[in-house]
Amino acid sequence: MKVYESYEDLPKLKLPSGNDVYISDSTIRDGSQMPGIVLSREHKLQIYEYLHEIGIEKLEAFVFNKRDRDAVDLMLDIGYEFPEITGWARASRADIDKILEVDGLKETGILMSVSDTHIFSKMKLSGREEAEEKYLDALQYAVDHGLRTRAHLEDMTRADNYGFVFPLVEKIIEIDPDCIIRVCDTVGYGMPFVSVDEPYGIPKIVQHLKKEIGVKNIETHIHDDYGFGSASSIAGFWHGANWTSVTFLGIGERAGNSEMEKILLFLKDRVEGFEKYNLEPVTRFARFMEKELGLRVPRNKAVVGKNIFAHESGIHAAGVLKNPFNYEPYPPELVGGKRLLLIGDSSGLEVIRYKIQETLNDLLDVETIVEKDDPRLLKIQKEIQKLYDDEERISCISDEELFDYVEKYFLYQPICGSGRAGRGKLNNEEKITDSEDEKLKE
Repeated sequence: MKVYESYEDLPKLKLPSGNDVYISDSTIRDGSQMPGIVLSREHKLQIYEYLHEIGIEKLEAFVFNKRDRDAVDLMLDIGYEFPEITGWARASRADIDKILEVDGLKETGILMSVSDTHIFSKMKLSGREEAEEKYLDALQYAVDHGLRTRAHLEDMTRADNYGFVFPLVEKIIEIDPDCIIRVCDTVGYGMPFVSVDEPYGIPKIVQHLKKEIGVKNIETHIHDDYGFGSASSIAGFWHGANWTSVTFLGIGERAGNSEMEKILLFLKDRVEGFEKYNLEPVTRFARFMEKELGLRVPRNKAVVGKNIFAHESGIHAAGVLKNPFNYEPYPPELVGGKRLLLIGDSSGLEVIRYKIQETLNDLLDVETIVEKDDPRLLKIQKEIQKLYDDEERISCISDEELFDYVEKYFLYQPICGSGRAGRGKLNNEEKITDSEDEKLKE
């Protein structure tokens, strides 16, 4: 019989193909295109530091203007092995020349818009033939000048893949067999389900590239318009992709991109073989993004939200106090978080008892034990419940308010007396004398 009573008891998943997988971050490139976001050089350097601390393999950056190039130069001067800094260019020789001007960049992405709506409406090209010629010329130019390449196949989930994109990929890998073929789900139409065929099915697209064309390096780049971003990125890994392009917190245009922190957590905590990633910085990273960029991280956001390890309801709080495994899917310290027990309208006696005991420990610097049937505890619970019953309260009880209750019922009364053996006891079995009690009142 299998028994699951701790995090260590749970089995981990295995990637079916057994392939090594990696993460390329686009927070500085794609994330910077989010409306209202302006990344200074200092912001980019700090993001670079966080990515290094986490262990991300690549970072993608623009080099179109001086501010972009200055930030890239500063990161290159720091000289971390990871993340490797890579460039991004449109399919033009002039853009690739800008990459070549930056000493230290060895790889670039090349934008190749492959859907008919992009070819005709956006780029105003005469057709697929002209688009293919333009893309292959830029790729050949980059390879001839010693750059490693990524083919950024924009809007692939609205393209004629069998009729245009897959044949184009065959020609791309003839020029650069190691080119990273980036499957771009530009407006979030992609689906993570294996039964869905192209143009929407991410698994089917990845499988065709890998098995039918023989592509060595496949990367997903998923936008989150339908909320499938992270799921589609993971589905890509599951069916043979070895890279995914993400942003931290999923920032980016419209609904943003696949969220790095979600994918990292899934790999680190649920899949075998991902000890290389350090998730402890992600909560600090999120607070940095809130403070410096003005982003609002929802309290219930997975991995980094302030409520992820917060417990108020009586059943949940009591369960966590007995064993965190009861209601926390992973330990707070894994992602640099902290457990928080709150008192609200659904809180039971156990969480109130725990919080009062915690407050007394902090105040007296002595370990105290408040028992569940302590009449003072019951009075505090009754007062708190009255606030909610009378609908005068719509928020949790703050630590400052709890201190007032402790002061009223515990500090202004003896913690233990002759008639209260076993209740409110101190671990050194000392009593607060009348004179000491008077001092506390002062």
